[in-house]
Amino acid sequence: MNRKPWILLMAALAAASLAVLASAGLGGRASAPAPGAGSVPQASAAAKTTFPGLVSAEGEPDLAGLRTARPAPGQILEIQGPFDDRILFQDLAFDGQAATGAVRVTSDVSDLLELQVLAGFYDDRGNLLGTARFVHHLGTEGHAHSGPSEEGEEFSIPVPAGLAPHAVSAAVGVPVLVNE
Repeated sequence: MNRKPWILLMAALAAASLAVLASAGLGGRASAPAPGAGSVPQASAAAKTTFPGLVSAEGEPDLAGLRTARPAPGQILEIQGPFDDRILFQDLAFDGQAATGAVRVTSDVSDLLELQVLAGFYDDRGNLLGTARFVHHLGTEGHAHSGPSEEGEEFSIPVPAGLAPHAVSAAVGVPVLVNE
């Protein structure tokens, strides 16, 4: 019986095992740069991505329909927004002091994380006087419930100070909705 091939095979397996272990042990570590090697690139040299024609968002989200709505005195309108296929407004009312109602999320939802209801207030000729918003953040004071809201998220948006004597109608829409 010749032992030489057996010994060579075992030595080769041992060397391969050591190579795999060494590679695994050192694979995630960065090597130190050699003395005199070029410096690390500055952050300003990192890749930058731009999209032609895309303007960065500024401020709070808006609903374009607020500028074109013309509600009659005493009326409250629903303004088209990006989430209309996932919500229903219920019990909308305007009493001259506040726009009130509820938003019921109709999509399959386990938690309502973020909701904004934007209201526009109008004079007797249907001109937009100004806006105000209701904001729901999951876990903030007064909004600690979790899970789907069967009845809807109730809101009340007071007419901003200074507009109350002139505001005779309102319109509401949802520019922000985040749910699971």
